[in-house]
Amino acid sequence: MSPSTLHHLVEHTFALSHFQLQNGQSIDALKIHYYTLGQIRRNEKGEVCNAVLLLHNTTGSAKEWLEKDLGGELFTPEQALDSSKHFLIIPDAIGFGNSSKPSHGLKRNFPNFRYIDIVNAHHALITQGLGVDHLKLILGLSMGGMLTWMFGYMYPDFSDALCPVATQPGPMSGRNWIQRRISIEAIKNDPEWQAGNYTTNPSRFVYTAPFGGLMVQSVERLQALAPTREAADALYESMVERARKTDANDRLYQLEASSDYDPSARLSEIKAPLLAINFEDDELNPPQLGILEKGIRQVPQGQHVLIKRGPHSAGHYTSLKAVAWKSHLSEFLRTIGSTKP
Repeated sequence: MSPSTLHHLVEHTFALSHFQLQNGQSIDALKIHYYTLGQIRRNEKGEVCNAVLLLHNTTGSAKEWLEKDLGGELFTPEQALDSSKHFLIIPDAIGFGNSSKPSHGLKRNFPNFRYIDIVNAHHALITQGLGVDHLKLILGLSMGGMLTWMFGYMYPDFSDALCPVATQPGPMSGRNWIQRRISIEAIKNDPEWQAGNYTTNPSRFVYTAPFGGLMVQSVERLQALAPTREAADALYESMVERARKTDANDRLYQLEASSDYDPSARLSEIKAPLLAINFEDDELNPPQLGILEKGIRQVPQGQHVLIKRGPHSAGHYTSLKAVAWKSHLSEFLRTIGSTKP
């Protein structure tokens, strides 16, 4: 996506002193890296009325929103989140991108953050750092979607609308957790990990890292990418090389942060209209389990859509292809706009 198509793209860092975590630990100087796009608009009461929070997935960062398959489909003129009309806030979560994380120096002494801490840090960024008291929309992909469910009940009056994409409103469990646990144990049992105090990034855990890729890509897409054994070998090797570029402690903390995710007991506390978007071929969030349907019934203004396999299908990764789901987002926002007083 060309920067020339983006309205007022600015990169920032917000600092928080002695940020308290839910477990009693604290981060002495938490830095949240983020982008903003567009400009703030205020209503007749002087309130910000066009702010949107965009939340990235477990393997990404704020930058993914600037790619053509996301921002190129959503931020351009007349699209759902046209950056000439919206003020888009795009942060790196704690432990991701250029926000504070273990590889910045503390290694295994970095505090053990969880998703609740990421939500609280984002809320502080928006209210304290940007002076925005209310959002038009929170939109999150995968991990960002899980954070969106949590925002809905932790700060029920904070946003006009919520849109979690490629998530389930139930406990971290089943296939989703098992594939994360495999990655966690591969890191911890890598003899080069040295209890997190390594000086050279461990090299052995990377050989199991591609397993996670099998869970997030559709079988059709994988077969298209690897129609022969030679092509499959090349794909595997490329996935291993990509894992080598990931700091082991950073990855470990990112995965462990999800361990206590479970919004199911608090879904009825979500006040804002919510649209959950899931995909038929998402093996991390299998629709046949019925978890989304059961959960959405507890959300007072909740609705959901299951997108069938199609030309843009990529399993869990369909979340990164906004062309597959942006029409549902647009219709949802039009509906919310038409019913607001």
